[in-house]
Parts: sequence; structure tokens; C-alpha cells
Amino acid sequence: MNARVIVMCVLCVAAIAAAPFIGGDLGGETGAFVLTSLRIPRVLMACMVGAVLSLVGACYQTIFANPLAAPSTVGTTAGATMGAMIAVLAGGAIGGLPGGLPLVAVFAFLAALGVSLFVAALAGSGRARVNDVLLAGIAISLATGAVSAGLQFTADQMQLFAAVQWSLGHLPQVNYRGVAMIAPFVLVTLAVLLAQTRALQSLAAGEDRAHSQGVNVPKVRGIVLGVGALGVAACVAWCGPIAFVGLIVPHMVRMGVGSSRRVLLPMSVLLGAAFLTGCDTAARLVLPGRELPVGVLTAGIGAPLLVWLVARGRR
Repeated sequence: MNARVIVMCVLCVAAIAAAPFIGGDLGGETGAFVLTSLRIPRVLMACMVGAVLSLVGACYQTIFANPLAAPSTVGTTAGATMGAMIAVLAGGAIGGLPGGLPLVAVFAFLAALGVSLFVAALAGSGRARVNDVLLAGIAISLATGAVSAGLQFTADQMQLFAAVQWSLGHLPQVNYRGVAMIAPFVLVTLAVLLAQTRALQSLAAGEDRAHSQGVNVPKVRGIVLGVGALGVAACVAWCGPIAFVGLIVPHMVRMGVGSSRRVLLPMSVLLGAAFLTGCDTAARLVLPGRELPVGVLTAGIGAPLLVWLVARGRR
């Protein structure tokens, strides 16, 4: 195994393992409660969400042959935002859901999955080119964004505040129940996408090369889009949209250990988990007495980092 890969794996595992113990006094019964009931499930959630967003981003960049493709490319994030806004406005009329499920999470998941599966079905039909799929994703994102803006215009001040708070991306409310809720979606997404490594490696060399090696390109594209949308929808529905993780982490992996999909995909899972865990840990500490939404921090780190990577690539 490449020495860089080993070093990156060790650093990522160390960062994840150390995260629950950073910040604050963890002594006594109160400290034990904070560690076991608050921080550990929060780190587990950050690992799952970061792993899914990063792996889906790496896969989308491959199937679209576009280094700027991200989990939001097919409208997943915009659909979730629309669903969350509908839930915020309709919450009083609908009331609670069975099992105590958060209304916002359910509506965000259904809306995100609905719009994303439409694009996945288009991609898997074999009748659409990759640019057509990209345009469909952009069109759906714009349409759902317009609906969300219209809903915000009709919301009152409290509803608008709740919608904005959700849209910033957050992990503080996470507990073991939340981890258990999204774990099946995360495991299915990771297993199915990693199983497509060989096909994605062929596709990275071009569609003609993939066809010559027996890869059913429309089928692979549909599977990646559909399963990726499932995992991203679950993560975004529970934690809100967390920007730049799925875009920036695959570029960091390429810069560190190369672009072979056999290395890029599993390392995107590990580095994505460590990256979001580190960002969430920093979000707990950057404002004493308060917590910064992790989505704000990932955007603040990711935007300049992406500019630096683009400038470095041109040089």
C-alpha cells in the first residue's frame, strides 16, 4: 500500500478518535454523560454524513466527467430545502408524526428523494446524454429553489427563522436515535457505490472505453445517481444541507493519493468522515458559550480551499 495512503488513514482515524474528548471538562458523572450521550453520537453522525457526502461527490464527479459535480448537482439539496419549508409552514396543521419523527426531516427526505430519483431515472433510461442529465438537475434545482423562495415569502417570522436555522446545517441535536435512523441508508449507499468501483474506474477513462470493457454506462449512471440520492437525502433531511464536503473532499484525496477510483472512493469515505468531524469539533469551540452551525464552517473552509485547489491545478 502507498505510504501516503497509510499516513492519511492513520491521521483520519486519529482525528475521529480524538474528537469526542476535545473541549470542556469531561470528569465526573456530568462529563461521562456529555461524552457518551452527546459527543459520541454526534461524532458518529458526522462520520456517516461526511462519508456519504464525500463518496457521492466523488462518484458524481466521475459519472458526469465534471470536477465541480457535487451531491447538490441533481437537485437533492434544493429538493430537501423545499420539503423542509413545506413542513415548517404545514407543521401546525399536520401535527406530530407517529413515533415522534421530526416533521421537517420526513418532508425534506421525501422531497429530496423525489426530485433526485427523477434525474436518476432520466440518466438510467439510456436516452439522455450526460449534459442532458446535468441540465435536468440544474433545472430542478432552480425550480425547487423558486418554490422555496415563494414559500418563505408567505411564512411568518417564527417559521422563517426555523427554516433558516435548518438550512445552515447542524449536528448538535443528534442522539443515538438519529444515528440509528440514518444508519441503514448510509450503509446501503456506501456498500452499493463502493461495489461500482470497477465500473467507475472504466468510466473515468471515457464512455467509449467503458463500453468496450462491457460496462453498461446508463445502468451504472442510474444506480450511482439513485443510490447516491438516497443516502444524501437521508443525511440532508436529518442534519440540513452541509455545503462543500462532497465537492472539496474528493479533490483533497486526489491531491494527496492520486485519482485511481480504487483509492479515491474508499479514501473519500474516510477523509470525508474525518473532515466533517473536525469541522464539527471546531464549530463547538470557535464561539465560547455558543455553537456555530457546522454548515457555516464547512462553507467558510471549503470555498477558499476550492479556489486554492483550482489555482494550484492551473499552475
